[in-house]
Amino acid sequence: MVELGALFPQTEIGPDPLAVRDFAQAAEDLGYSHMLAYEHVLGAQIERPDRAGRRWPYSQKDTFYEPFVLFSYAAAFTRTLGFFTAILILPQRQTVLVAKQASSLDLLSKGRLRLGMGLGWNEVEYEALGEDFHSRGKRFEEQVEVLRALWTQDVVTFDGHWHKIDEAGLNPLPVQRPIPLWFGGSADPVLRRIAKLGDGCIISGGPTPEVAENTRKLSEYARAAGRDPDSIGIQGGVLLRDGGPDDWRRDYDTWCELGATHVTVNTMGAKFASPTAHIEALRRAKELLS
Repeated sequence: MVELGALFPQTEIGPDPLAVRDFAQAAEDLGYSHMLAYEHVLGAQIERPDRAGRRWPYSQKDTFYEPFVLFSYAAAFTRTLGFFTAILILPQRQTVLVAKQASSLDLLSKGRLRLGMGLGWNEVEYEALGEDFHSRGKRFEEQVEVLRALWTQDVVTFDGHWHKIDEAGLNPLPVQRPIPLWFGGSADPVLRRIAKLGDGCIISGGPTPEVAENTRKLSEYARAAGRDPDSIGIQGGVLLRDGGPDDWRRDYDTWCELGATHVTVNTMGAKFASPTAHIEALRRAKELLS
């Protein structure tokens, strides 16, 4: 059965703690399984191209809550709602600190965290955080190994290319040992990495023909890595800014046909003028897609 979640519309909900609380509680009360949040530590640039000549999707004008803080706050007001970062930009963060933050959140929420991670695109953000943008792909797999070791062992000794831990460990450990790690991205190296290491695949946008081809590749790569493709979750989305109820239902049904295990309703960009309007849209979508 597909789990239906709600994307937290943080670029539109505004800096109001009560609106954050109301959204999380409404998502839980409506029967959504999880709340998904994007992440950016910094909004880079105002209205100028990035260093590759492209336009930034977001700028410093867009609101982004820090996801571990956001979810810890929301966990205090909810009981069953899961929390999902999609994506946490792992290589721009210190790995051991991420392990500590995630472990604490998982414990305090009683095991409600899925950690979705990726490489990111914002070179300025990497630079400001003191991390190398160009080695991010090479570091990612070692980071995954370090995270899982710290979440499952009382004492860890690790001597890698980028990480060294000398007989040390986290306390407290998380409820989930290890916390599920989902990876975002659609490039072929990412699909191969998911097939080898990931608990799930995060797919942004709607269920396009390209998505269908990527899910086929993922299954092929998983079998080649000696894994059951059905053991790897697929996270899709229904974008309420695209079309109307018939389109949303069609996209949801297509995700189900593609083998999605989780689908998130995304209200961002649909011109909802208030947190209340976002919540009402969640209500309508839940009735339509249940």
